[in-house]
Amino acid sequence: MKLITYYNPPTDSEQLAILVGNKAYNTHELHRDLPDNMMDFLWGEDETMVIAKSIDAKLKAGELPKAKGIDLQQLHLLSPVTHPPSLRDGYAFRQHVATARQNRGLDMIPEFDDFPVFYFSNHNAIQGSGDVECMPDHFRQLDFELEIAIVIGAEGRNIKAADADDYIAGFMVMNDMSARFLQMEEMKLNLGPAKGKDFCTAVGPYLVTPDELSAYLIPPPPGHIGKHYQLEMTASINDKTWVKNNMSTMNWTFAEIIERVSYGVDIFPGDIIGSGTVGGGCFLEINGTEKRKNPNHKPIWLKEDDEIVMEITGLGKLYNRIVGSRENHSILQYLHKKKP
Repeated sequence: MKLITYYNPPTDSEQLAILVGNKAYNTHELHRDLPDNMMDFLWGEDETMVIAKSIDAKLKAGELPKAKGIDLQQLHLLSPVTHPPSLRDGYAFRQHVATARQNRGLDMIPEFDDFPVFYFSNHNAIQGSGDVECMPDHFRQLDFELEIAIVIGAEGRNIKAADADDYIAGFMVMNDMSARFLQMEEMKLNLGPAKGKDFCTAVGPYLVTPDELSAYLIPPPPGHIGKHYQLEMTASINDKTWVKNNMSTMNWTFAEIIERVSYGVDIFPGDIIGSGTVGGGCFLEINGTEKRKNPNHKPIWLKEDDEIVMEITGLGKLYNRIVGSRENHSILQYLHKKKP
C-alpha cells in the first residue's frame, strides 16, 4: 500500500490518501474508522493499518467502483509524515563511510562494525517534494545525500532486532540536505552534525508499506539480523545521473538500527529513521574520490535552481529544487577573525 499526504485547499489542511495507480483516495471517505491525517493513522497501529490494507486491496481489484479518486497530478504533495515526533539518521553503508574516510587520508574506523550509530536531526524541518529554501551560508558547499528512510508504526522500547521489522510502518526516499562548510566547521569541536544539517530533510513522495517490497527481499549480510532489500537507488542533478547504487549494500539492517535506537527509550508512531548515505551518494564523497584521482579536480556543489531527482525501486521519485532565501543573513561573520 502507498500512502500520501497532500494539501487540501478547501479545508486548508493536510489530507491523508491511499494511492492506487495515479489516483488518490481520501482515507476518511473510504472508511469511517480511518483518520484523515498520517499521525492519527499511525497511532491507530494495527487497527487502522489492517482496515486500510483491506480497502487498498479492494481498490486494486476494482471492487469499489463508487470510490472517488483524485488525479495525482492535481495534488500538492507534502511529506508523507509532516510532523514526525523525532528524526534520526543512521550511518549504515560501509562503502560511504570507508570512501569518505579514505578521501580524508583516514583508515576505516573499526567501531563501524560494533554498533549502528545514528544522530538526531531537526524533525521540524521535514518536507516533501518541492523547493528547498537555502540561506546564503548553506550555499557554501551545499550537498544532497541519497538515503532510504523508515517510519515507525508502533510504540515500543528495548526492541530486539529479531522483532524490529514489525515496527516499520513503511519506507520513503530521503534527501538529507547538507551544508558542508557549516558541518565541517562545527564538527571540529567534536559535536554534530547539527547546524549543517537542520535546515531541510526531504522525504517522500509516499509511504510504502513493507508488503509492497516483499518481492525484493534478500538475505541480510552475514552476521546480521533483519529484512534486507534489493532496491536500486539513483540520484540525478539537472538530468545528469550522479549516483547509482543499491540498498543491498546496506551493512546494518533497519531492524538492528531500531534495536539500537530503542535501547532504554520509547520510540513512537511517526518517528523517522534514515539509513545514512548510500555509497557514492553525495557530492562530498564524489568530490573527494575525484580529487584523489585528479588533484586538479574542481569540486562540484549544489547551486540555486538545481533540480534533484532521487529514485528508489518501489518507492518512487522525490523531486526537489534549490532556491535562495530572500534573507541575506550570515552566521559565519565570527569565523577567522583576528583576535584583538
